Amino acid sequence: MCQATVYLGDKRVAEDVISLQTVKGGVKLRTLFEEPKFVPGLVVEIDFLKHRVMLEPKEEHRHEGD
Repeated sequence: MCQATVYLGDKRVAEDVISLQTVKGGVKLRTLFEEPKFVPGLVVEIDFLKHRVMLEPKEEHRHEGD
């Protein structure tokens, strides 16, 4: 089977990921035996040969004066 390891910047946030879904504010990760996990990040690279997904932290958008 083809599972992936997901990194947020340099930090490994999930292993054996079988599904990744982009959702409002980030991504939802699913594995075979754990509950889905939400990560506030944006996909920047998927390397199918290395089974690796790279995310970058999602920046909060602030309005002037906040």
